[in-house]
Amino acid sequence: MKRATKLASGLLALSLLAEPALAASLSSKDRARVARASARDRDDVRYCLLQRKKGTKKGTIIGAAGGAGVGLIAGGNVGETALAAGVGALAGNQIGKGSSTNKRCDRVLARNR
Repeated sequence: MKRATKLASGLLALSLLAEPALAASLSSKDRARVARASARDRDDVRYCLLQRKKGTKKGTIIGAAGGAGVGLIAGGNVGETALAAGVGALAGNQIGKGSSTNKRCDRVLARNR
């Protein structure tokens, strides 16, 4: 049990340190979306897409950590804890994607599909 706790906390620390380096760029699909946007909205579309991506990653990390924590507290073995972390990551990903932008970003992104 002690080893699993140390492993989970080490993975959590590593993922939190790696997060800022990963959220800096857009995919080719998102870059094309920015290019298609009207000239007045390009900066806003880029900003909103980056915020959504950042929120998605943050939600994934928090969800995975929460799921692993629940798995450890519930006394599950390594497989059950990993499954709980995976389910938590999936849920956190979806929640982070949906709640990472404000109404203004939602309007800008809806206007520039």
